Amino acid sequence: MRFIALVFLVGALAIIAVECNSEGDALNAFKMNMLDPNNALQSWDPTLVNPCTWLHVTCNIQNSVTRVDLGGANLSGILTPQLGVLYNLQYLQVENNSISGAIPRELGNLTNLVSLGLENNKLSGTIPSSLGNLKSLRWMRLNSNRLSGEIPISVLKLVLWGNLQLMNVSDNKLAGTVPLANKTGFAITTIVQDMKA
Repeated sequence: MRFIALVFLVGALAIIAVECNSEGDALNAFKMNMLDPNNALQSWDPTLVNPCTWLHVTCNIQNSVTRVDLGGANLSGILTPQLGVLYNLQYLQVENNSISGAIPRELGNLTNLVSLGLENNKLSGTIPSSLGNLKSLRWMRLNSNRLSGEIPISVLKLVLWGNLQLMNVSDNKLAGTVPLANKTGFAITTIVQDMKA
């Protein structure tokens, strides 16, 4: 009987350890897909219990990642879908780099996100409709990339929720118009879009 209890305890501890390090694994996957000539990610050691001691990462008191601040870090590579498991993330700031590829639809899982700073990169493809799940979002900066297509209606509807204060999608290859206006009366959203689109 003691053996069964011991096996159960070891198994439970292993599950807890895996859950605690899933955020570290997600950030390590991001790191592994980046070229980092300035060593901004040098402190990102995947063998640590959690990433809360890593530079450019901020955690809450439960040791869960709430901020990733890598603006102007001279990074190039792609955003990885694993970032979508950072469920308590409030700020994802990777602006002013050379990040390319598509915006992963998994970023739509980050429902606590307040600021999404992807501007001044080399992102391409369409804006994922899953970003419409980010109802806590106040600032969405996607400007100065290579994004194309139309802004999804689900993303435009963020304006109606009253939290979004800035949606900058200028200097891309987007088409269409922005037909929505904020009717809540609680917030004013500034939407910056190229007139030529």
